[in-house]
Formats: sequence, structure tokens, C-alpha cells
Amino acid sequence: MSESGGNPVPELAAWQQEWLREIDAYAIRHADEAESIAQFRGFMRGHADAAERELAFGHLTGAAWLVSRDGLRVLLTHHRKLQRWLQLGGHADGDVDLVAVARREAEEESGLRDLAIEPAIFDLDRHWIPDHGNVPGHWHYDLRYVVRCCGDERFAVSEESLALAWRDIAAMIGSPDYDESLQRMARKWLARA
Repeated sequence: MSESGGNPVPELAAWQQEWLREIDAYAIRHADEAESIAQFRGFMRGHADAAERELAFGHLTGAAWLVSRDGLRVLLTHHRKLQRWLQLGGHADGDVDLVAVARREAEEESGLRDLAIEPAIFDLDRHWIPDHGNVPGHWHYDLRYVVRCCGDERFAVSEESLALAWRDIAAMIGSPDYDESLQRMARKWLARA
């Protein structure tokens, strides 16, 4: 521990330092998201166990903005528990490498294998997950990464989904079928083109 103003300050674990480097790089590209960035920084700095699902009030999750080879479509899941269209992704379950989590979730939830992932954070989203069964409501601190489908685009629906579908990214903007988070990612993606 080091001292800060007379109060002990815990040293950050190597993975916390890496999370914060990724957030700092994201902050340079997205200065307009200062409030969200500050929430993630504070959470990551304060919780070495942020990737553990057992951190009951909230935890880090990894997600994939999984785009088609031509970059015009994104693969979405109609989530079984939440009953709405979302990007692929899920719990880190202790894995502190959120890039690896996003890739694993993309593969598990889509059945696609020929995937390439960009290591820079594409989007951040903190959202509330309501009570479900014996799991109380909690926050997901979702780090989203671009994953590209490089081969066969025929997917397989996993048990976590009611359905999967390739959706036209441009058509998502302004559509009531997609929440603000998905529309924000669609805008970011289209701005890159």
C-alpha cells in the first residue's frame, strides 16, 4: 500500500492497471462520454474483483458488436431472460481479459468460429439487470468490442437466445426495435465507415 494524504491506498492489481489503460485510450476517442468513463474508472479502480459475477451489486461483462464480412450487418440476439434484442455478450466469470470474454461469448452464442476481434474498446455501457429468479438486480459494466465475421455467416442459436438475426446497421438508427445503446453503437459504426 502507498500513502495518499495520510490514508493507505491499495495498490492496483496488474489487471486493474490494464483495464484503466484501455479506458484511458477509449476516453481519448470519446471525450463526450466523460460521465460513463468516470463510472467505469471508479468501479475498476475500486474493485480488483470486478470481473467476478459474485460481486453482487455489479460486475464487468464483455460483449461483441459482431459485424458481417461486408460490415453492413450486425448479429443480434433476442435474449431469453431480458426478452429484447441485444448484442452478444456475457459475464466474465473471473476472466480479467475482457477482449477474450467478448470473443468467447461471440463464439458460444453464435456458433461462428472464423472471427477476428479488435482489441480496443468500441463502446461502454452501464445498465441495470432486474431481479431474475434468486439473482437480485445488479449493474452490468459492459465493455463492448468489434468482432468481425471472416468466414461462414451461418449461425447457431444457443440456449441463451430465443433467436439470432443479422440486422442492417443503418436501418437500426431511429428504429423503436432497438434501445439507445444499440443505436449508439450503430451510429459509432456508421461514423467509422
